[in-house]
Amino acid sequence: MIRAIATKPFLGNFGMLALRVITGTLLIHHGYEKLAGIENFADAFVRPLHLPFPITLSYIAAFSEIIGSWLLITGLLTRIGAAAVAGTISVAIYHAVLTAGFNIYLLELLGLYLGAAIAVLSCGPGLFSIDELIARRFEPDLQSSSGKLEQLLDATSIASLQEAPASR
Repeated sequence: MIRAIATKPFLGNFGMLALRVITGTLLIHHGYEKLAGIENFADAFVRPLHLPFPITLSYIAAFSEIIGSWLLITGLLTRIGAAAVAGTISVAIYHAVLTAGFNIYLLELLGLYLGAAIAVLSCGPGLFSIDELIARRFEPDLQSSSGKLEQLLDATSIASLQEAPASR
């Protein structure tokens, strides 16, 4: 019981759901704003970085935010959506540092978006996602990998505890 409370993520899947949905919902409007004024976005953000094809890159940034946000919200191809968001936000952070230096007021929101994308990218979407439903559909007898790992670790620790007194 103590192990379940102390070391297991309490409501971790609900937390991942909240992180995905809130991040996607708050970020999606940035992509739509870029599409509404794509030429202005290219002039203000892409051309100062001296990147080639500023209009094309502006569309890529807008669609990566829109599609990536929808993928985060729904939990479908979640890691791909998180990678798209992380890539776009990384370029935005580079632009902010290049044009304004280390200004915390410009970087704080970008840092939160990047942190959320990296968390989803590294931890996965959680149980409350379409990705999980697809995985269960194709492997219905799937036991969670963490459950298998726990069983293996428990068996190993019991075996090592039984052997420890004999080796002394």
